[in-house]
Amino acid sequence: MFDHCLYFNSVALGRLVEREWTTAYAGFGLTPAQGFVLRVVLATPGCLSSQVADLLGIARPTATRLIDNLYDKGLVERRQGETDGREWGVYPTRSGKALERPINDASAEIAKALRRKIGPGLFESAVSTMHDVRKALD
Repeated sequence: MFDHCLYFNSVALGRLVEREWTTAYAGFGLTPAQGFVLRVVLATPGCLSSQVADLLGIARPTATRLIDNLYDKGLVERRQGETDGREWGVYPTRSGKALERPINDASAEIAKALRRKIGPGLFESAVSTMHDVRKALD
């Protein structure tokens, strides 16, 4: 009935993939969204919440809420900008840095498992196509 519906298929796929990532990040006490924000902060210490939002394609208030969650967990801290006191950079704490390798390893394992389940060609094609569709709709 909805085989050709972008909305239905993208949401249904999102739910399936969300379950996989939820399982992977549960061991760290993180949701998938929190895990991806932490990965951004680990990769780009000092980033602004607006940069996190832009990179992940989420609303700025959502990025701020997720950063607040990571702050409450002691995984990130905010520091006032040196050139502009209105800006607050987000940095990983020692506890956040300690998760860098384990969370990246867990992420790599999930990606490998998904590649095995659906096949490497379809996996790469699907990710590339979804990226292109997302950019076209932005």
